[in-house]
Amino acid sequence: MSKQELPKTYAFKSTEPHIYKMWESGGYFKPHNDPNKPDFDPNVEPFVISIPPPNVTGELHLGHAMFVSMEDLMIRYHRMKGYSTLWVPGSDHAGIATQLQVEKMLRNEGTSREEIGREEFLRRTWEWKNKYGGMIQNQIRRLGASCDWDRERFTLDEGLSRAVREAFVRLYEKGLIYRGPRLINWSPGLKTAVSDLEVEYSEEPGALYYFKYMLSDGSGEYISVATTRPETILGDTAVAVHPEDERYRKYVGKTVTVPILGREIPVIADEYVDREFGTGALKITPGHDPHDYEIGQRHNLEVLSMLDREARVTEAGGPYAGLDRFECRKKLWADMQAAGLVVKEEAYTLNVPRSQRGGEIIEPMVSEQWFVKMESLAAAGLAAVRDGRIRIIPDRFEKVYNNWLENIRDWCISRQLWWGHRIPVWYCRDCREMTVEREDPTHCAHCGSANIEQDPDVLDTWFSSGLWPFSTLGWPDETPDYKYFYPTSYMETGYDILFFWVARMIMDGLEFTGKAPFHTVYLHGLIRDGDGQKMSKTKGNVIDPLTVMDDLGTDALRFTLLVGSTPGSDTNLSLSKVEANRNFANKIWNAGRFVISNIDAVETALPSEPAWTLADSWIWARLQQLVREVERLFQNFQYGEAGRQIYDFFWSDFADWYLEIAKLQMRAGGTQAALTADTLARVLDTSLRLLHPFTPFVTEELWGRLRESVLASPIKDLAADWSERLIVASWPAARQEEGWETDKQADFALLQEVVRAIRNLRAEKNVPPGKRIAAALAAGDKGALLMEQATTLASLAGIDESQLSIAETLAEKPADSTALVVGQIEIYLPLAGMVDQAEEKARLEKELAEAGSQIARLEKLLSGDFANKAPANVVEKEREKLAAYKETAEKLKAQL
Repeated sequence: MSKQELPKTYAFKSTEPHIYKMWESGGYFKPHNDPNKPDFDPNVEPFVISIPPPNVTGELHLGHAMFVSMEDLMIRYHRMKGYSTLWVPGSDHAGIATQLQVEKMLRNEGTSREEIGREEFLRRTWEWKNKYGGMIQNQIRRLGASCDWDRERFTLDEGLSRAVREAFVRLYEKGLIYRGPRLINWSPGLKTAVSDLEVEYSEEPGALYYFKYMLSDGSGEYISVATTRPETILGDTAVAVHPEDERYRKYVGKTVTVPILGREIPVIADEYVDREFGTGALKITPGHDPHDYEIGQRHNLEVLSMLDREARVTEAGGPYAGLDRFECRKKLWADMQAAGLVVKEEAYTLNVPRSQRGGEIIEPMVSEQWFVKMESLAAAGLAAVRDGRIRIIPDRFEKVYNNWLENIRDWCISRQLWWGHRIPVWYCRDCREMTVEREDPTHCAHCGSANIEQDPDVLDTWFSSGLWPFSTLGWPDETPDYKYFYPTSYMETGYDILFFWVARMIMDGLEFTGKAPFHTVYLHGLIRDGDGQKMSKTKGNVIDPLTVMDDLGTDALRFTLLVGSTPGSDTNLSLSKVEANRNFANKIWNAGRFVISNIDAVETALPSEPAWTLADSWIWARLQQLVREVERLFQNFQYGEAGRQIYDFFWSDFADWYLEIAKLQMRAGGTQAALTADTLARVLDTSLRLLHPFTPFVTEELWGRLRESVLASPIKDLAADWSERLIVASWPAARQEEGWETDKQADFALLQEVVRAIRNLRAEKNVPPGKRIAAALAAGDKGALLMEQATTLASLAGIDESQLSIAETLAEKPADSTALVVGQIEIYLPLAGMVDQAEEKARLEKELAEAGSQIARLEKLLSGDFANKAPANVVEKEREKLAAYKETAEKLKAQL
């Protein structure tokens, strides 16, 4: 019966949107066991991933494509395994990034945030978010992401804002949030504090400035000091030396005079000082250097701020007040030179702190900020990984995680921005006390005055992202979603945000819910270009995933990213790899067309006693081996290797070998054709199920066509229990071997070797592909097998079956024939006129030499320790190899 034939090529451009729409409108992305529905069963195990929320300002880049592909693979696999699967989507308000975009827009309009005021600025930012914020989500849909879009969240939405307020108030009530002076990383351009993690250090050429710190006693003696930032001399409050440094011991306890300003400051001893660096004496500026700040705390030194928020010199800088930091450096140094206080300058490579956003030089500065005390939170986070409640894949990152949490500093959570969660603290203008409430207060909680004002700062974006796994499910309320889906299952993200985000989610989850927020952390690497270079706009090597999907299809991009990845390692991506995988998608499609056209041609039902061919048995055994292997690899998070093995099976075993033999078997018609179509359908069905998490679009489209075809054919029983759609079809179950597989695979492997040997020789001798030639085989005890497979052998190797003779032995070798040896089988091909006898002799001699070297290697191996120490089955395998090489060598000698 003839059906509508499949188009010749896979049209991904039209297929992808219609398949995605079908999935979404059909409710296939929703958990099949929903705690909000009447038929909910609490005993069904859920599998949950919270998406790493992309910045609402973002546009899709390869980093997003990587995590979306990887998480979608995990989700689709677990959905097919029968879990009640939920993937929670959402986006992050991205404080600094979004505010910068809106400020840029205002500048283009000739105004600024200061000019329009806070309320209007926030209104404009929400307007901007509503206009552009959905872009990234639509791009994530393009990748095939099977998220439950009805549960989408935004870090500033009402529920999440409530969760943030609850978390802040709880930490404050426990005494874990405090306000105090602290050396922070100040970004003068952005006018905000940035976290330690958002500062990048770059090596740049600079200078080391040596100068004299004169003793204040008028003796004319001085201590020579070196600095890379002379302008900070204006904020110095001590000179420090190492307590055991003989050179300076006599000065400890005395005072020296700050150049130009004339302030007297003490000389102190501290073990932090490195005697080898510079002169071994260190100027201490607690207001502008993190190490100096710690030394200052130990010695109760005054903390002076000599720069303001615009990075201009403050009153503390005396005559230099009002100068820019770099102008001040020049002028002060010139004045010191004139005063005879300069010793020398020398070239020096600096580690310059720059802002991740915008690249300007960061100024360490003392400022009143809000902090979270991290000690108890970090201890809980360390314990959860140490005792195995949370597993990090790959486990080498556990060391990195432990190291960071063991050396953690208190976390500065305030940011001088307007876009974000405003700090829920109100200051009373009358009694000077603070009110911290879950709901906005109208009066001071201490004196009752209505004269209160909210803190102008907002919380660091990572404060809200740290709550993401549980705030998105309804916390602090005990919602049905929170009770059933929390804790989540995997957290999949890039290793570059292990501290920014993963560690904070773990600490917050333990602190606020008493549970680890997920049991497994899977870290993927960064995407580099084909040469392993980091992608950057300046290098011009950025690959835009949207363009790639437009040109080559989503499945090709996903397969390339997933198969190229190993946990925690970077992936090199080149367009040629994506093109190769576009070809793979076409190969899948074409194999599907072939299978479906053959199912449509079947007219006979399956026999009650099926007689499977060698090829049928072989492909089935290989398929079951693949299913077992893929399951093992998936359980060990080796998704890339699993994809490679499915690819090799489909392209090589199925398409290149079995399909060719199936063509012959189908020609036989009757029950043999029905059995072949049945095998084709089973293998294609299982292959599409295994490929679905990697390449969801082409597999869903093809599987739907396969299902229709099978259901309308005499082999319809095969699809009796198939689901409506592949996305919810069951994952292939791993079956144990039944015992017959090894022999069938060995027999077929021998047939393959014989075919390959003949094909290679034909190619070498330039025998035209269509030309069928004669062949004589001396097959020993494999004669019966090869006679049974004669039609297959002749067809695949380009032999005229009427001129193919197979015997146990040949009385004499055929004249003018070229000889080949495969194991114990001798093959004679009458290529007279096509073969140069001298070349032929050289080829046989080369093969004999190779066999000889393998014999020598194996004899040496088996006569040594190996034979006593290695497992018996391994030794036996090597003995079998040796016997086979010896047999080959004998046959080659006979031919020579």
